[in-house]
Amino acid sequence: MDDTGYDEKYLIRLLHGKYKHHPRPKRRGRHYGAALDDALRVIFEIHDGICAERIHPNLIEMAEHADADGDLVLTPELRAQLETVSLSTVRRRWRQVTQDEPRRLRSRPRPSNDIRRQIPMRRIPWDEQSPGHFEVDLVHHSGPSTQGEYVHTLQMVDVKTGWSELRAVLGRSYRVMSHAFDAMLLRLPFQVLELHPDNGSEFFNDHLMRFWGDRVPGLTWSRSRPYHKNDNRFVEQRNGDLVRGYLGKDRLDTVMQTQALNELYDLIWLYFNFFQPVRRLASKEFVQTNGSSRVVRHFDTATTPYKRLRASGVLSAATIDRLDQLYRDTNPRQLRRRIYAQIDRIFELPGATPGIAEDIFETLTHPIPGKEEALSVTSANE
Repeated sequence: MDDTGYDEKYLIRLLHGKYKHHPRPKRRGRHYGAALDDALRVIFEIHDGICAERIHPNLIEMAEHADADGDLVLTPELRAQLETVSLSTVRRRWRQVTQDEPRRLRSRPRPSNDIRRQIPMRRIPWDEQSPGHFEVDLVHHSGPSTQGEYVHTLQMVDVKTGWSELRAVLGRSYRVMSHAFDAMLLRLPFQVLELHPDNGSEFFNDHLMRFWGDRVPGLTWSRSRPYHKNDNRFVEQRNGDLVRGYLGKDRLDTVMQTQALNELYDLIWLYFNFFQPVRRLASKEFVQTNGSSRVVRHFDTATTPYKRLRASGVLSAATIDRLDQLYRDTNPRQLRRRIYAQIDRIFELPGATPGIAEDIFETLTHPIPGKEEALSVTSANE
């Protein structure tokens, strides 16, 4: 470019007469003035900002009504403009006159959960060294429809040992959730140090925070990042193995099914924690292969969650004796048969019975047995 501001080739062609300069055509002046803009603003405001396609055929009627109410002065000149203005002009003028106005949402945004905002988002490390750090999740047994009340499975999985606790609840109210957590705490042979659920309001509410503050003072809380299910990877895996793997995705929505499901989970608790060896990640390394990097994971020897818990050194001698006795007295083959017989029974139960809703709370909040009774409920041989 030179001092003219033109490109070199363009300037050469221009000097040789190949290009002729044509004066810019005179643009058409503005036909509609501020009066039409003011009228459109008033009409759109009155009718809650509906689209121009709905406004345009009714401009005169709307303007007459606004004039009668004193919101607009409908002069003959304005009436003539409203009769002749095109749809595209109405659409264009509306965008221009409202571009500086703040948009208002029809629906009020959901209030933020102040409790959840105070909980840090993180993942429990895969190499956590002490038992007691639990991932928590809720599995929905709603089937194809989420209408009405239905059964949920509440599950806690310890990251260090793989120990799993499961309870079924009907609905997600504080009362049934606290009852399920109480049952888990009574049966759990070691202390809870941390809870790591997702972002559900069934976990983060004043009632449940008060419940855990009373049961486990000093409990550490953390939560998953929204839309990152892998932050809860251990409990998500157990949801597939111990819940969906046994029950599928059918709908469960009665009190009888809830009770039968808790009987099933008593059996699964004993079968999985004492007789199902699991592998845990021991180490991982990054390996360069053909110019690309990949992660190589190394797993330890598979062993049961109970043996991992026993080797951790957190159990008292009395607890070890009681759990060892439970292990020796249980026939895993018969226990497995009882599990599948109980699954068949769950799906043979009748549907919800009319009039039973009044007794739901009483049924779900029966006295919880002592820890010894809870631990031995499934230990007898058939």
